[in-house]
Amino acid sequence: MHVKRKHGNGEGDEETVTATPAGDDRPSRNSKRRRCICLSVTLSVLAVALIILILALTVFKSKKPITTVNSVAIKDVNATVNLLPLKISINISLDIMISVKNPNRIGITYRNSFAVIRYKRRDVGNIPIPAGKIGSGETKRMNLTVTVFADRLLSDIDVYGDVISGNFPLSTYTRISGKIRILNMFNIHVSSTSTCNLKIDILNRKIVDQSCHYKNKF
Repeated sequence: MHVKRKHGNGEGDEETVTATPAGDDRPSRNSKRRRCICLSVTLSVLAVALIILILALTVFKSKKPITTVNSVAIKDVNATVNLLPLKISINISLDIMISVKNPNRIGITYRNSFAVIRYKRRDVGNIPIPAGKIGSGETKRMNLTVTVFADRLLSDIDVYGDVISGNFPLSTYTRISGKIRILNMFNIHVSSTSTCNLKIDILNRKIVDQSCHYKNKF
């Protein structure tokens, strides 16, 4: 805004003075307000992220599921060897009782898993474990029956010697794989496995030696 001012010392002498209206500092105040809002939003987001991180590392810290083989029992066993002609007939079924404990404060959702019987590191029988869920702090028990596929053994010459000796070595392997979802935002994949090495007394139809090993991982 321009204002003309007259001087009393001479006619026609005028001076133009420029004045800044008081309302012209409004853009500056709006800019400060926007900066304050942006700073507040940023601090709020950082605070929420920090709270989520603290909860994830403390209250909701994921822990590995624990698989335990409670028992392995012979359901059926039958093995014979004919020398002339050389032929073997074998049928072994095992009842396996396992338990899977979820030590977390949130549930574990596990996908389709499996249990197998192995003869000297070869899979000779398996059974699927359907997908499911284990609640917070829950221990889920599963009864599994696994049968040896005899045709998978016939090509292994060691089978004949083990059947004749009466001590037949087998191992069971169970794997449970799933995920933990934390605060409906993060998925953590977990798995738990168990392996049991067995020696079966074919003549007396019983397990004479058993040792189990467990492994849990993310």
